Amino acid sequence: MNELDALVVTAQDEFTRAQTPADLENAKALFLGKTGKVTEWMKGLASLPVEEKKTRGAAINQAKQMVEAALAARRQALADAELEAQLKSEALDVTLPGRRVPAGGLHPVSLTLERIESIFGSMGFEVAQGPEIETDWFNFTALNTPEDHPARSMHDTFYVKGGTDAAPLLLRTHTSPMQIRHAVQHVKRHRASLDAGRGMPEIRVIAPGRTYRVDSDATHSPMFHQCEGLWIGEAVSFKDLKVVFTDFCRTFFESEDLVLRFRPSFFPFTEPSAEVDIQFQSGPLSGRWLEVAGSGQVHPNVVRNMGLDPEKYIGFAFGMGPDRLTMLRYGVNDLRLFFDGDLRFLSQFQ
Repeated sequence: MNELDALVVTAQDEFTRAQTPADLENAKALFLGKTGKVTEWMKGLASLPVEEKKTRGAAINQAKQMVEAALAARRQALADAELEAQLKSEALDVTLPGRRVPAGGLHPVSLTLERIESIFGSMGFEVAQGPEIETDWFNFTALNTPEDHPARSMHDTFYVKGGTDAAPLLLRTHTSPMQIRHAVQHVKRHRASLDAGRGMPEIRVIAPGRTYRVDSDATHSPMFHQCEGLWIGEAVSFKDLKVVFTDFCRTFFESEDLVLRFRPSFFPFTEPSAEVDIQFQSGPLSGRWLEVAGSGQVHPNVVRNMGLDPEKYIGFAFGMGPDRLTMLRYGVNDLRLFFDGDLRFLSQFQ
C-alpha cells in the first residue's frame, strides 16, 4: 500500500469515528483544510518536474476524490441517523383524532347589515354599491352641501392624493353619494321614457357601507358604517317615510310597542328634515329617547342633480348608523369594542 492509499484509509477511519457533524468537520480539516494532508501534497507538486508532476498530480486527485466521497457518505449517514432519531422521538400516533379548525362567523356589524338588507329587501328596496374613495361632487356638491360647509374642512374629512383642485378626492363621509350614483344611472336607463312623458319606475334603494370621518371616542370611530335609504317617485310623502322607518325599527328590534318620534332638524340635502328617535317601552333602556337616524324629504336641488324635475318627482331619504343599531340591539356600550379584534368579545355573537 503506497502513501496515498494509506491516506485514503486513514481519512475513511477518521470520518467513521466522527459521531456528530462538528466532529466530521474537524476530521475534514485534517485532510482537506488549508493545512490538510491532501492540500499539502497538492502544494508540493509545484517543485516536481513536468512529467512527474502529471503522474503525481493525477494520483493525488484520485486520492482527493476518494477522501471527498468518504466525507460525503459519512455526512449522509449522520443526517440519516439524526432523522431516524427525530422520527423515533416525535412519533405520530395516527389513531388520535385530528385537530379541528374552529368555525368562524360574521362580525356583529355584518350581522346587522344583513338584517337591514333583508328587512328593506322585503319592502322592495334594492341594495346599491359604490366607491369608498369619492369625488367632491358626489360626496358634497350633488347633495346640496355648500362650499363653506364645515364638513369640507380638512379637520373633518380625509382627503386623499390623486384628485385636482377642481375635483378633489376624499374618503366618503357618508353613503349618500351611492344614492346619487344609483339615481343618475336609473334616470339614464329610463331617459327615453322620461323624454316621452311616460315617466319611470320609482327609485327605491338602500346604500350600506363603510364611511370615514375624523372622529374617535366611545360612540364614534374614524371608520364606521352607514346605511342610507332613498325612495323617489311622483307621490312619495313624509307619511311614507314615517310608515317605512317605523316598520323597519319595530321589525329590527322585534318590538311592536317601540315608539318613534320625528324631531325637526336641518340637513342640507333634505327639506323638511327630521331626526328619528326611538323609545323602548321595556328593558334596561326603557323610557329613554335614543337618536338612531336622520331623515327628510329630498331637497329639490338634490332631485335636480339626479336628472329629474323636482316639480314632478319627490321622495324621502334617511341615514342611520348600523354600528349604533348593533350597540342597541346587543347592549354594547363602547363602539371601539367592535373594531379592536378581540376574539373573546367577537365570539359572543356567533
